[in-house]
Amino acid sequence: MAKSRVSSRHKDARSKGRRGRLLSSRVTYRGPVFWVTTDQVVEPGGVRVRRDLIHHSGSVVVLAVDESGSVPHVLLERQYRHAAHDYLWELPAGRIDPGENDLEAARRELLEETGYTATRWRRILKFYASPGFMAETMAVYLATGLRKGKAQPEEDEIIYQRLVPLPMAVRMAVGGTIRDAKTIASVLWLQYKVTRDEGLGLDSSRAKQPSSKK
Repeated sequence: MAKSRVSSRHKDARSKGRRGRLLSSRVTYRGPVFWVTTDQVVEPGGVRVRRDLIHHSGSVVVLAVDESGSVPHVLLERQYRHAAHDYLWELPAGRIDPGENDLEAARRELLEETGYTATRWRRILKFYASPGFMAETMAVYLATGLRKGKAQPEEDEIIYQRLVPLPMAVRMAVGGTIRDAKTIASVLWLQYKVTRDEGLGLDSSRAKQPSSKK
């Protein structure tokens, strides 16, 4: 038994840092928003498996914060989501269109969905939405220096919006009122920064596009 555990640990150590090897990939569905492939893969541990993956051009999320008062306020939206069969509280978000970079998409989505523009932008997070079966990444941008304008939603978008005090947004996140993962992660990031009194790191009105290099 002990030998088996040692062998398993050695195998894990050898696999660490390796990547899987793609043997074949076949598109099984292609729609206007995403496409699905069935892949045959040899994973780092040497096991051959089938993986069905959803591919997506990537999304942006906007953590728009009003700092004009003594307490930061977060811009939240409420809209119906068929997958959840319910209305959800979320941050403004959307996919990256062809020819756009992350920042351009974030600016467009904020304006279209809420009517707001912002003078200061910074990318704060980038993560996989659900890496077990989806290749979609989400980039979260912090936007401050907000200015209200007229929203330009798409025909199928009915969006309600509200500026929510950060302490209330945190309670909504940890209490289950906010059930959207990207919004929970972003609100808790902001609370962490404010609690540590680190500031929001937006000293320049000119946004910089973070490098994708590691």
